[in-house]
Amino acid sequence: MNTPSITSPSPSLQRVPGLLLAVAIGLLALVLGRYMPLIGGPVIGIVLGIVVRNLLSPGERFSPGIAFTGKYVLQWSIIALGFGLSLSQVARTGLQSLAVTLVTMTVAFLSAWLLGRWLGVHDKLKILIGVGTAICGGSAIAAVAPIIRPDDHDTAFAISTIFLFNLVAVLLFPLLGHLMHMSDMGFGLWAGTAINDTSSVVAAGFSYSKAAGDYATIVKLTRATLIIPVALVLAFAVAAREKRKLKESGEVGHFSLAKIFPWFILWFLVASAVRTAGFIPLAVQPAIHQVAEFLIIVALTAIGLSANLRRMASTGVRPILLGLGVWIAVAVSSLLVQLVIGQL
Repeated sequence: MNTPSITSPSPSLQRVPGLLLAVAIGLLALVLGRYMPLIGGPVIGIVLGIVVRNLLSPGERFSPGIAFTGKYVLQWSIIALGFGLSLSQVARTGLQSLAVTLVTMTVAFLSAWLLGRWLGVHDKLKILIGVGTAICGGSAIAAVAPIIRPDDHDTAFAISTIFLFNLVAVLLFPLLGHLMHMSDMGFGLWAGTAINDTSSVVAAGFSYSKAAGDYATIVKLTRATLIIPVALVLAFAVAAREKRKLKESGEVGHFSLAKIFPWFILWFLVASAVRTAGFIPLAVQPAIHQVAEFLIIVALTAIGLSANLRRMASTGVRPILLGLGVWIAVAVSSLLVQLVIGQL
């Protein structure tokens, strides 16, 4: 007598429980983010994910969907952001801030590497904190994470660290700006180049003045586009390292750049080109932005659901000190460049 074989669910069905869990928590984070805009839905999502992961310990059946959401939904969210970003507008309005932005980015990466090496922080966490501080906080970390493939708890730790200093900057920058008698343009340039997350830039800028807020937003938009070349450079660096490892092991023929290339960045560029060409109606753009925001929240919630607090605690205070040092270096360098070029 033949007994019927028990087949396991298809990979798609296996992802459903974890995906639904991330979406449910993400919806809650989205709503709470509307009431707490200073914190924002993405940060709330990752915090709620960490809490659920470490207090309720979802079973193994949730793992495939959580892993899928943290990787692929994250990439979709970056592509969706491209539909709301006009590269031509950014290039036209951001030229004034480009010099300061490039200096602060260089300072961020150098200080992250040097200080991280001195503190003994491992390379992937250094890159995440450096990119998050240099460009655009959690969005930049989300963009490079699929390329360098860090542990999820490293991604969560980096985003939490960046958020901590965003909050400090929102409260501290306007006070310091008034004490230094900065112009609206000068403060907007400082906030746009030295504060990481877009919501924090907007909050600090408009708390100083409307003109400062408008200018800070434009500067931040310009800065955000630089994630494209940074992500591509990282992709080719990772590809070169993988090729070297394969060569040392005698498996050069198995290397494939296509497998490691961040194709979602290419589709992000395509989406931005579509937006720049005017194919996206103005009436639709707010809805696309909301979809992109929700996808980011869901993806970061999944990353939180993968984060192990015990492993994060074992990392110690060194990554926080790294984030503090890089943030101070960026803020000071932005002021110094403005002082040299006379834009304060």
